[in-house]
Amino acid sequence: MYPIAAGIVVQTRELSEELHRSLEDLSIRLLLELSEIPTDWPGFLDRIDRVRPDVIMLDVMHLREPLEDVVRRIRSTAAHPAVFALHTTAEPAAILEALRAGASEYLYPPLKDALKAALERLSQAREGSREGGKPTGKTLGFVSAKGGCGATTLACHIATQLPRLVQSKVLLADLDMQAGLVGFLAKTKSPYSIADAVNNLQRLDQSFWHGLISNGIPDLEILTAPVAPGAKQVLVPQLKQVLAFARGQYGWSVLDLGRNLNGATLSILDLVDETYLVTTHEVPALHQAKQMIRFLLDSGYPQANIRLILNRLPKRLDVTLDEMEQMLGLPIFATLANDYHALQEAYVEGRLVDGNSHLGKSFGRLAAKIAGTTEDKKKKFTLFG
Repeated sequence: MYPIAAGIVVQTRELSEELHRSLEDLSIRLLLELSEIPTDWPGFLDRIDRVRPDVIMLDVMHLREPLEDVVRRIRSTAAHPAVFALHTTAEPAAILEALRAGASEYLYPPLKDALKAALERLSQAREGSREGGKPTGKTLGFVSAKGGCGATTLACHIATQLPRLVQSKVLLADLDMQAGLVGFLAKTKSPYSIADAVNNLQRLDQSFWHGLISNGIPDLEILTAPVAPGAKQVLVPQLKQVLAFARGQYGWSVLDLGRNLNGATLSILDLVDETYLVTTHEVPALHQAKQMIRFLLDSGYPQANIRLILNRLPKRLDVTLDEMEQMLGLPIFATLANDYHALQEAYVEGRLVDGNSHLGKSFGRLAAKIAGTTEDKKKKFTLFG
């Protein structure tokens, strides 16, 4: 379901209490809550444009102006939110007035089932609009077949290369709740993490978001994984809302998904356009990669969205790349040579690999292929230099 962000303007106590009870079990991101529409209309409309809710839930019983004018003004904003009219009773005249005024729904107590159904209809409409309208940002996910295959390293270095290639701001988000090494490798300074975004959905607008991220690298903004053990248990529905919000803020997002796959990771993949499965040539890693590919396909994830990367390959292999492709059942998107010493030297010095080094140029070529700016036409894209 497309994640819904909402604003509430409710003065009637009965409606307010009923509405909050009904929203408790729904994954709704609450962006603003007022008891009445402010007299400062320009300021109110500017706030709607700034936080961009999908829907305004409006108490229509105490309006100072005609309902038609209120709905028209709210929907005239760039956010163009739907308006749900709320009333304590199902008066035919009130229902007719609300629908004629342009309200999408007319709701009255008990709200729970009717509100859930209305939000589901809105979610489907918004999802259809997103797919058929202006493209939103592209999201890439990096996941290791097993620990130590290098997904975090690749995610960090690809994310630093992308801004110059795609001419857009890029987000690097660490979703590896166990290891969470992005902050360490990228030397981020923000004390906040993705858990802070999840736990403050009701405050999540551009201003709050900018307070969470670290942006020490030009055009790259980083959101780290939580460090405190108690913050590592992040609920998937709320996490998906954060990722959906981020998708609208950045041209490209790079997610470090950690190692292996679990139910939570799989749930996130419906927001990921391309999943980069990183493995090495060792037999255990290849075995695990094959299992993960099968798991993804059996779960309905499109094969066309899976990109296989063979990392740290030696100069001599006992099997050919064609044989590896046959064994894994998936084309190899790219290979990278083993340069352990260059990585170690960079990490000891507290930095990422220099983009002008041999390994740094390899990362740059891979980033170019991912961004679609490479002119390499070979069947396999190798980065041995």
